[in-house]
Amino acid sequence: MKLRRSLLALAGALSVMAAVQSPATAADPIKMGLLEDVSGDLAVLGKPKLNGSQLAVEEINKAGGVMGRPIELIHLDPQGDNARYQEFARRLLNKDKVDVLIGGITSASREAVRPIINRTTTPYFYTNQYEGGVCDAGMVSIGAVPEQQFSTMIPYMVEKFGKKVYVIAADYNFGQISAEWNRMIIKELGGTVVGEEFIPLGVSQFAQTIQNIQKAKPDWILTINVGAAQDSFFEQAAAAKLNLPMGSSIKIMLGFEHKRFAPPALNNMHAVANWFEEIDTPEANDFKKRWRAKFPSETYINDMGYNAYTAVYMYKHLVETAKSTKLADLRKVIATGKACIEAPEGQICIDPKSQHTSHRMRLISVDAKHQVTVLKDYGVIQPYWLAKIGCDLTKNNDKKQYTPTDLPKK
Repeated sequence: MKLRRSLLALAGALSVMAAVQSPATAADPIKMGLLEDVSGDLAVLGKPKLNGSQLAVEEINKAGGVMGRPIELIHLDPQGDNARYQEFARRLLNKDKVDVLIGGITSASREAVRPIINRTTTPYFYTNQYEGGVCDAGMVSIGAVPEQQFSTMIPYMVEKFGKKVYVIAADYNFGQISAEWNRMIIKELGGTVVGEEFIPLGVSQFAQTIQNIQKAKPDWILTINVGAAQDSFFEQAAAAKLNLPMGSSIKIMLGFEHKRFAPPALNNMHAVANWFEEIDTPEANDFKKRWRAKFPSETYINDMGYNAYTAVYMYKHLVETAKSTKLADLRKVIATGKACIEAPEGQICIDPKSQHTSHRMRLISVDAKHQVTVLKDYGVIQPYWLAKIGCDLTKNNDKKQYTPTDLPKK
């Protein structure tokens, strides 16, 4: 009798434990792996990305999570080292078993990670603006691409300032392929590239470059230099009274140089961006208010931090629409053409063929006092180039990056 009562008590205890544990199992966290540089030469860009991800995760978890599951953010700092990017990507995928991988700053880091992620069925979100061209079903691109930036900015610069351009670019795939885009568009406009320099990351001395520019006498400079060291160019150019108009796909909204350097170092800089902190709309201002409440000492809410924030919400939308975290199911949602969210810039949508994102693009300029002015609102621009040249991820997975001089074979 005593044995029977003991067994009944044990069964009752196990039943209670099962009842307690069952909801917990249903609410197991969604593991989000994050690779962002928050130390090293690119830390000035990476810290806002971490902050944007943290803010989105905090807001989503407070609102009940994703399908009732909280997001667990697991962040590792690769410190700008591509070998470390690969090591950490493997750790997050194989050891931590993350449901999604997000991040990477440079295009080189993205290309280091992409072959690793492609050996899995885990979705990868790349959140930066970049040189474009990646046709890969495993990757969703959240940032702006050349047809949204160069195809708008360069014609403006040529019409406004002239057809002779000098290019200063970081010496890796971002700078090199971006320069390809510049050459193609300049040629179509009847212009001339009077000089190109590809600068290794970490270089901070630009006396010879400035002399080369002075000798070439361009009408304007395309500045696609990257990192804290290479940004030294602006102060040195101002000291040398170079005083030429500048255009960029990354300055101001990414590196917030107009906040980091004393005027007039960024005078006459122009860029086309989907986000910059000076946007003055109710949606943008509400986002800025929430960001500042959590990160009051942040220097600037840059485009990378903003894209990181929206990427988390886009992932939430895809998972809840698909009722699944599996890449194949998320891609079915994308294939409908209705993978859209309301973001602080306005509505953004993922293009089914390229898995890149539409954006509302604005042309901005900086004056001698480093005040930002919106010169033109282009409205929403689709990421059309990949589909135009033949990338269609609803039919084939190319797993390749195309460039203006390396197009799909027909």
